[in-house]
Amino acid sequence: MKRLILVLVLLLGAIVIGSLIAKLPVGSRIAVIKVDGIIIDPDPVVKKIEKAKKDDSIKALVLRVDSPGGSVGASQEIYRALERFKESKKPIVVSMGNVAASGGYYISIPADYIYANSGTITGSIGVIIQHMDYRELLNRIGVKTTTIKTGKFKDILSPFKNLTDEEKEYLKNTVEDAYNQFVSAILKYRSGKISEEKLRSVADGRIMTGLMAQKVGLVDGLGNFEDAIDKAKELAGVKEARVFYMEEGKSLIRRFFGADLSGFYLNYYPTMTYYLMK
Repeated sequence: MKRLILVLVLLLGAIVIGSLIAKLPVGSRIAVIKVDGIIIDPDPVVKKIEKAKKDDSIKALVLRVDSPGGSVGASQEIYRALERFKESKKPIVVSMGNVAASGGYYISIPADYIYANSGTITGSIGVIIQHMDYRELLNRIGVKTTTIKTGKFKDILSPFKNLTDEEKEYLKNTVEDAYNQFVSAILKYRSGKISEEKLRSVADGRIMTGLMAQKVGLVDGLGNFEDAIDKAKELAGVKEARVFYMEEGKSLIRRFFGADLSGFYLNYYPTMTYYLMK
């Protein structure tokens, strides 16, 4: 029994020491940044990307994406952070998990190589704005609302009114503008792999498996996370590099609940424009 305890202690010590060594900014390292859940708050991911850019020991970045997307602005923040990272001439490899759709695909675009599993759900290229109308419900319980505004479009997505034809047209134009930004973002990095005509033919909100996405040129290869690590080492020319997970420090409330609060923020901001798989 004592020998077993000693072995377990030594094993645990080796794991802890190995983890600490991996975090030391020495030698050559491959940084891993995870993007999980709905993309609403980009700041933690952006800060990690910027930190990896400045760290000379980090030779490449693997972005592990498992997300159905999120708000347009947040997705674009991460996309731009990855563009800034590329200024360091360090390669980026994306590893798609279960889902990397809509905004999850958007943030993958700047990568030098995109891996998906054959069954990964990706695609869903498009934009969505939703409007809810609570008037009938409020009328039943005797609640009335009064709106005082400075312009005709100021309360355009208020749930206490119906959308006029003019408002619907304005929202349609807004969505089209965000959609064209999505298409342009893809063509900026993948025009040699998919034509604009082909892209627009599949960029209608449809989801695809990783295999389908590879066939049309939206991803580069089929493989798992380990394949992405190997590709990052190959592109960076550092076969013996150590893998370094850039983990986020969780707040007390997140540790207490042990959950991702992105769904809460999605409900808190019901009027945002989304690159989100529905």
